[in-house]
Amino acid sequence: MAKKSMIAREVKREKLVAKYAVKRAALKEIAKDESKTMEERFTARLKLAKLPRNSSAVRLHNRCQLTGRPHAYYRKFKVSRIALRELGSNGQIPGMVKSSW
Repeated sequence: MAKKSMIAREVKREKLVAKYAVKRAALKEIAKDESKTMEERFTARLKLAKLPRNSSAVRLHNRCQLTGRPHAYYRKFKVSRIALRELGSNGQIPGMVKSSW
C-alpha cells in the first residue's frame, strides 16, 4: 500500500490540472500562433510559467486504484501488476486465468 500522503498529492495534482486546463490550453495556443507578435507570444509564455507547476498534465502519474502503487501499472485495468495477479487468481477479472505449470 502506498503512503496516503503520496496518494493525496496525486489527487491534488489531478484537481489542479482540471482547474487550469482551459487557461493553460489558451496560453499555449497564443504562444504557438505565428501570426501574433513576438511580445504577445512572450507574455503568453511568461503567464504560462507563472501557473502552478502541478497544474501541468505532464506531472500526473498513473497509480493503482486499489493500492496506490505507481509502478507496473496496467492502463487497461487501472491496477498494478500485483493487484492484477491477485484479482485474476480470485477470478474477479473475466477471462483471466493465472497460469501455473
